[in-house]
Amino acid sequence: MLKIANIVGARPNFMKIAPIHRRMQASETFAPLLVHTGQHYDKKMSQTFFVDLGMPEPDMYLSVGSGSHAVQTASVMIAMEKILLEEKPDWIIVVGDVNSTLAASLAAAKLHIPIAHVEAGLRSFDRAMPEEINRILTDSISALLFVTEQSGLDNLQKEGVADNKVHFVGNVMIDSLVEHLQKAKESQILQELNIEPQRYILMTLHRPSNVDDKNP
Repeated sequence: MLKIANIVGARPNFMKIAPIHRRMQASETFAPLLVHTGQHYDKKMSQTFFVDLGMPEPDMYLSVGSGSHAVQTASVMIAMEKILLEEKPDWIIVVGDVNSTLAASLAAAKLHIPIAHVEAGLRSFDRAMPEEINRILTDSISALLFVTEQSGLDNLQKEGVADNKVHFVGNVMIDSLVEHLQKAKESQILQELNIEPQRYILMTLHRPSNVDDKNP
């Protein structure tokens, strides 16, 4: 069996890794480990999502916490290196573009452990975004690039990435959505918030470029 370390760290990672980890657990081909770096550690940003997504408790929790980009990335690398040396996985899987994604990939690459990047090839073409740096560097050191949309294929082709590294697999976020549609239908949240169906807008803002400047 292939020993795979599935790496999560922040809220966007959980819903992407959940369907992957679930299918690996049901397979006789893989022996998956779930490693949570602790980049997001608040109950509402971490534990709640594990419960809602039906994910098991992480096999390893690194508790890196918050900090500057450099501090957080370095902390994950140091903690991840110890885990990788102890567990010796055949592969690691990283998803998305958060600091944990890049840090885990760097630690694995330096130990010659192959990396698979899910949601590869996405680009904003704005290098002022930390996530853009994380995406580009992670893709550059990954052995397998799993792409979710046509733009990812186009971007990787323009960057000269070998075709045999790139696989168009669809979007695991849609897998999570489909798996939880019934649970969503049974939710009482509209009644709890006294909101009428079709009469509200839900919006989330989280990137510094969207929320740190009051001027449009």
